Amino acid sequence: MNFDLHQIKKRTLAHFVRLSTFAVIAAVVVTAGLVSSWYLVEAGASFNTRRVGPWVMWTNAARADADPYTQAHFAQKGAMVLTTEIAHTYVARTDAAGMKLHSSCDYNVDGQTLDANWWSIAVFDEGGQLIANPADRHAFTSETIAAGSDGRFHVALSRDAQPGNWLPTGGAGRLTLVLTLLDPRGVNSVSDEAMQYTLPGIEKVRCR
Repeated sequence: MNFDLHQIKKRTLAHFVRLSTFAVIAAVVVTAGLVSSWYLVEAGASFNTRRVGPWVMWTNAARADADPYTQAHFAQKGAMVLTTEIAHTYVARTDAAGMKLHSSCDYNVDGQTLDANWWSIAVFDEGGQLIANPADRHAFTSETIAAGSDGRFHVALSRDAQPGNWLPTGGAGRLTLVLTLLDPRGVNSVSDEAMQYTLPGIEKVRCR
């Protein structure tokens, strides 16, 4: 009788260990799945984003055949974007060195006339809201930006007034820079390496 009880205890313990191991493995698998899904929704992947330096474009944005991760990304942010069939929207939250854009720093955004029927470059806070400023200035477009005779332009991001194309950042904290190309011409056939020389560069000047 004692032998049978001892065997039962051993089998019960072994069964409990197996169940515990299964529970741990299941928890790890579920957690890994949730984390990977969150990352795909938040940051995207090679199949639904295009990354050029600090700029990121969701290639299926607002399309009827958009993948579930793209749909969830924009639904989560509550953002209304133009379909990539008519416009390409590039977003930058870091500078060329990969550091987060922040209103405590000044930046130079240098670029050239972009190959699109119309384009704009605008600055927002981290939540995608316009930054209040006395000049009521939030963006420059292909029609309003002051560019050189060679088509190159320079935009200053700073909380202090700057000469030329200045976008005020106030005390917004983390910043989001948005570049929109309406009816872009031929950019799909341009390599990412070549696009690095087409899209504006974002260089930090100084921080306070």
